[in-house]
Formats: sequence, C-alpha cells, structure tokens
Amino acid sequence: MSVPYSLLDLSPIPEGADAAAALRNSIDLARHAEACGFARVWYAEHHNMPGLACTATAVLIGQAAAATSRIKVGSGGIMLPNHAPLVVAEQFGTLARLFPGRIERGLGRAPGTDMATARALRRHMSPESADAFPAEVQELIGYFAPEAAQAPVKAIPAAGADVEAWILGSSLYGAQLAAHLGLPYAFATPFAPAALA
Repeated sequence: MSVPYSLLDLSPIPEGADAAAALRNSIDLARHAEACGFARVWYAEHHNMPGLACTATAVLIGQAAAATSRIKVGSGGIMLPNHAPLVVAEQFGTLARLFPGRIERGLGRAPGTDMATARALRRHMSPESADAFPAEVQELIGYFAPEAAQAPVKAIPAAGADVEAWILGSSLYGAQLAAHLGLPYAFATPFAPAALA
C-alpha cells in the first residue's frame, strides 16, 4: 500500500529576498511536488507576518494549479473568520471551473493573524465570530450544492462544482465538527504537535 504524500506551503520569504521570490519558490515547489508524485499541495493563510507571503491563498492556488497538471491544489486553510462564505464560494467555484477535480478547500476557524489585523480583514469581528464557524461552513458547502443554482443568493460559478471541503483544526472541536458534518479532517500538527494523538 502506498501512502499519498501531501505538502503544506506557507510561502516563506527567504532571508535577503522579497515576497515575489517567495511566491516564485512556491510555484516551483508545486511543480516539484507534482513531479515527485505528491497527492496535493495546500497553501496556508497567514496575515501581517513579514516572513510569509501566503496572504492571498486563492490567488496562489490558481497560480499553482496553472503551473501544474495533475496534483490537487488547495487551502490549508481558508480562515473563515476572515472571509464571507459567499466570497470564498465564488473564488473556489471559479478555481474549480478552471481546474476541474483538482481544487480542495481546507477551512479553519482561527483568524491566522493578530486581532487588529483580523478586524481589518473582516471589520465586524465579535466574540461570537468563532461560534459562527459551523454555520459558516454549512453556508459555504450549501453554495456548492447543485440546487444552489435556484437559491436567491448564488455563488456563481460554485453551484454543482466539485470542490472537496476539509475541516482544519488543532483541537477536538474541529475533529468533532468534521465528524458531525461527514467531512475529512486535517490536524494542524505544526501548531499543536503534542495534541496530535
């Protein structure tokens, strides 16, 4: 039995280089991962971190998918507190139509940044925002259902698009939500290695 390998890329900015070099490196790494037989490459979402260039995850996914031909490309993850589910559905629906069967979306509930930046990203942050994660995941999944084409609010071209959703987490909360929704789960080992088992 062969084990499928996956790659998580934060698009680190090399010392003495700039974000453009980091992004070129990420695209080159995706090509190399595909050539080595990796199953997927995912891009993290982090903001206001001078050493990382992985802020516009959907854009980077599109560039990596265009530079490769078989490997699955996705988010590890899209941090839903930072984005309206409709916008995420439109972005990933577009990617899925451009690269059928190759786009994945990992969804997380952490902001992936400090609170001041989180407020700048999604200006209505409140203590209830984290509690909205399950509802926002379900809203986002709903935009991809074939029947969503008849809904009053449509995420064009997401309805009926094939984009696998994963729940990301570093605690049992995410694992329990994934089990409840019947979705695959990816554990954020870099953040909580001791909690993996």
